[in-house]
Amino acid sequence: MKRYVIIVAGGKGTRMGVETPKQFLPLGGKPILMRTLEVFRNYDADLRIVLTLPQGQQDFWRQLCEKHRFAVDHLVVNGGETRFHSVKNGLERVEGPGLVGVHDGVRPFVSVKVIRNCYEEAGLYGAVVPITDVVETLRHLTDTGSETVARGDYKLVQTPQVFDIDLLKRAYTQEYTSSFTDDASVVEALGVPVRLTTGNRENIKITTPFDLQVGNALLSCSI
Repeated sequence: MKRYVIIVAGGKGTRMGVETPKQFLPLGGKPILMRTLEVFRNYDADLRIVLTLPQGQQDFWRQLCEKHRFAVDHLVVNGGETRFHSVKNGLERVEGPGLVGVHDGVRPFVSVKVIRNCYEEAGLYGAVVPITDVVETLRHLTDTGSETVARGDYKLVQTPQVFDIDLLKRAYTQEYTSSFTDDASVVEALGVPVRLTTGNRENIKITTPFDLQVGNALLSCSI
């Protein structure tokens, strides 16, 4: 069975307060995006990696790969106007039958165990999303104020989200809407249920300076 992953990396670094796109910022001396690709290569040496990048960032990425002598084989395709369109572009380079994951380029701390579980369960159920528990108290905003809600009724969603290739391609033939916030929401719009599996809390999305500090702390603990 063929296995692919589409790594989506289209950040601009706005919330980081820097000009360098966040996926290229150094984490322990190496760009975040490289660390993300490496963990998927560690999962499967034969995994086909498709990287979606804005066309204007691709020359810089090639320069970084040369500078760091980055040897993880991958195919670069043009990113789109939104995450939805970037994934759709990536899917054009994916051939079934098989499985395809979609992962955020700035989530370098996903564990190999979680990746493996996502692909194995997607082979059984067709659509799998990793999640973690909500540990903070949640409040729901109402017209008159706010109210506490049961946090056990909610989960935090991570990536990779892994699907049967034919299913995800069919889902992405739908017209884009703002309600498509991740790949699971696109698949669910077809009426297809998505299975939840346990993620790892370290699998943070690095989008702010604080996230980068946490990432460097996580990296130092793993060395």
